[in-house]
Amino acid sequence: MEYAVVSTGGKQYKVSPGMLLDVEKLDGQVGDKLQLQEVLVVRKEDQFQVGRPALKGASVFAEIVQFPKGPKLISFKFKRRKGYHRKVGHRQKLTRLKILEIASNGTH
Repeated sequence: MEYAVVSTGGKQYKVSPGMLLDVEKLDGQVGDKLQLQEVLVVRKEDQFQVGRPALKGASVFAEIVQFPKGPKLISFKFKRRKGYHRKVGHRQKLTRLKILEIASNGTH
């Protein structure tokens, strides 16, 4: 089983080739190819590499599939006995990536 752990948008994700991944909004257009270079761990067949903190020369290649929005989150502020209440909604902009390939040590 081939997989990697990548960091983007301040979060870490375990990815494998062919999977779809929703990450925080990235620049680009639908169909653009990306190279995620913040790779923390790579596992290919019998090899297991761990970076400190990131592996040099390792990268994950992905393609932008679409730009969905996350679920609606509600923030409600309330102060008792003061007549103060505010309701604010928020939907995070996301980027859906299709993982194409995992390259360790610059090879792909």
